[in-house]
Amino acid sequence: MALHLTPIEIVENISPEEFQEKYLKTRKPVVLRNLARDWPAFNKWNLDYMKEVVGNVEVPLYDSAKADPAAPINAATTQMPFSEYINLIQDTPTDLRIFLFDPIKYATKLLDDYRAPKQLMGGFLDKYPNMFFGGKGSVTFLHYDIDMAHIFHTHFHGRKHVLLFDYKWKARLYRIPFATYALEDFDIENPDFDKFPALKGVEGVECFLEHGDTLFMPTGWWHWMKYLDGSFSISLRAWDKSWRVKAHSLWNLTLRRQFDNFMKARFKQKYMLWKEKKAISNATRALKKAA
Repeated sequence: MALHLTPIEIVENISPEEFQEKYLKTRKPVVLRNLARDWPAFNKWNLDYMKEVVGNVEVPLYDSAKADPAAPINAATTQMPFSEYINLIQDTPTDLRIFLFDPIKYATKLLDDYRAPKQLMGGFLDKYPNMFFGGKGSVTFLHYDIDMAHIFHTHFHGRKHVLLFDYKWKARLYRIPFATYALEDFDIENPDFDKFPALKGVEGVECFLEHGDTLFMPTGWWHWMKYLDGSFSISLRAWDKSWRVKAHSLWNLTLRRQFDNFMKARFKQKYMLWKEKKAISNATRALKKAA
């Protein structure tokens, strides 16, 4: 049995009551097709507009290379003026991406162009939410978000392919210990089941986002994303009501991250090799348990 992917549910419009009963309480992903249709951003936001309003701010860039075991998590590969990067992804396929960067801090007029969907739920976090940019063919590696927030991820200017997996599959996805990402030696889009047998039978959902589509990703869901065009997204984040989830978030952001960074700095490659072997043994054990 191979990786089992089903198409995500797509709704054009939804009431707060239906959203909370069918998706928020059950923590089930959904694409909300018309959520952003009445935002000014729907008609205004494209790569040229972002380049115009943000300008030449120096931005960190990330590629698809395997993580440096000695580097802290989210260490950038290189830097480039924002406008030059936008020119690059408009003209050329590239694996360079921008994430954990907030252009709205440099162009506050963008604040007027979107709205957090407070009619659907409360607990929204960011005054300045993160935006994510990628060139055609660039990939966001398989991971879940460290703060365990619910995410409303709205895409602009092109298409993006997304695979999502419930948190319960973490061991079978070869999660790296003390981290929020998976072993980087397999391609979840085209997995080698002989080499990574624990992926057999893992169940996920799949979607293709287009301009203006909003993906609701509940807390803890693993996600992998591939930019099919040079394009970008904005993520609006909201707390789950559960104190258990909030405690998990605090643990991830403080003790676990500090321990992982200390061990990387102290033991470097030796520590990374141990983590990779542990990810494989944990996945093997989980597969045997499911048999």
